[in-house]
Amino acid sequence: MINVRSYFKGKEKNDKKATRVNYMERIRSHKFTIFYRSMLVALLVAAIVAAVIIQWKNKIYTECVVVSSVDIAVVQSRNLTPFAGCILTYSKDGASCIDTKGNAVWNETFEMQNPMIDICQNVVAIGDYNGRNIYVMDTNSRLGQITTNKPIRSFCVASNGVVAVVLDDSDLTLIYLYDTKGNELVRFRTTMKSTGYPFKVAISPNGKLVCVSYLYVDSGELKSSVAFYNFGEVGQNNTDNYVSGYDYLDVIVGYTRFWDDKSMFAVSDDRIEFFAGAEKPVSIATSMLSEDVQRIYYGKDYVGLIFNSVDSNNRYRLDVYNKSGQMIQTINFNIDYSDILFEDDRIIIYNEAECKIYNMNGVEKYSGVFEKSVYTMLPTSSSYKYILVTPDSIDTIELK
Repeated sequence: MINVRSYFKGKEKNDKKATRVNYMERIRSHKFTIFYRSMLVALLVAAIVAAVIIQWKNKIYTECVVVSSVDIAVVQSRNLTPFAGCILTYSKDGASCIDTKGNAVWNETFEMQNPMIDICQNVVAIGDYNGRNIYVMDTNSRLGQITTNKPIRSFCVASNGVVAVVLDDSDLTLIYLYDTKGNELVRFRTTMKSTGYPFKVAISPNGKLVCVSYLYVDSGELKSSVAFYNFGEVGQNNTDNYVSGYDYLDVIVGYTRFWDDKSMFAVSDDRIEFFAGAEKPVSIATSMLSEDVQRIYYGKDYVGLIFNSVDSNNRYRLDVYNKSGQMIQTINFNIDYSDILFEDDRIIIYNEAECKIYNMNGVEKYSGVFEKSVYTMLPTSSSYKYILVTPDSIDTIELK
């Protein structure tokens, strides 16, 4: 016999339990709905942002407008070059640094027959080929002067002002490292018999690594070697601070350059070689070259090699490599170039009359002519704003 009271109590209890379970499921279902909606909105926003960025990166500009201008007078006999956001001018009788508003930052007078410069970040060294003096400056002032007792053949500067100098002697070639005050830090000797002639020298921004490209003849064969010297703690344990090196047969390694304290590249007749390592650099990639390199340009993260183009519609070809040694872009173009700049993901090719700007995807973002003759062009942090130095003004232009 069924107890009616117990039955209804049990039914009520089960109904409450079922209601509670159903309520929890509804809450859980609502949370999942909110989560999925949030994910959908986030993905939609991300897709819109990505589309905007891609569209912005591939945006094509058709004209340039001068938005501001400062009057200056540039002596025609002077060389001009961008210098850490400023403008460096130099000639046989001196050098000066001006900011983009035309204000003089510093001025240095000297007498040189064949002035040479080397720039690392915000430091520049100016010396005289076959002379005895090197001046070291940053974007604020003169840091010091180096005076040598032998003729200067080549030199390079680190971002801390340390200068590596190749000096010529009758039977040997000397390589010195000096600080900004002209104090000798390191000296080592090279001879054609032992190491060969130091054809090119490069120094890392921190001044710790020095790369020397040697040229020598061995058993009647022309050879080159790339040698790395470490003047930090690691190098102290090695003879003459030599930590690594590579030999190349029947080529001249005519160009070497550090990007930063642990990556650099070297260009010879038949290849471009990439190295990495903050203590003992090693080769990480090689790209063989079957054509003659016309010019070499580099930026913070890229190096570009100029070749004559095989394309009948263009005169030149630019092959762009990254630090890993990958060729990431090839650009054919048809204008004479006075300089090529790498800035972020932009490639700027220009001469005194016209300019072409590409992104790293090879998209031509701008092609046009200048209203006035341009001595040098400076990119800014904005991809559509540039600074032009003309014979009588510093103009800021915007691409539209």
